[in-house]
Amino acid sequence: MIYISWILIVLMLVLSILSIQLKNLIAAVVAMGAVSLIISLLFLMLQAPDVAMAEASIGAALTMIIYIIGIRETERSEK
Repeated sequence: MIYISWILIVLMLVLSILSIQLKNLIAAVVAMGAVSLIISLLFLMLQAPDVAMAEASIGAALTMIIYIIGIRETERSEK
């Protein structure tokens, strides 16, 4: 069980750094949503299912959708 926690934490750190380094904004938002999903898995492993459900629904899903809609509605300078 402890090994799974460490693997998730390392994966979370890698995705966090990746979301900062990516030039494509949509890909960065998806990486950020994956970090939030991993955090919800860690909350579930810590026996906090209510916090895990809130993080998965609000942190991963709703925030990612709002960011993607905001990015798609703005005009980018690289066009």
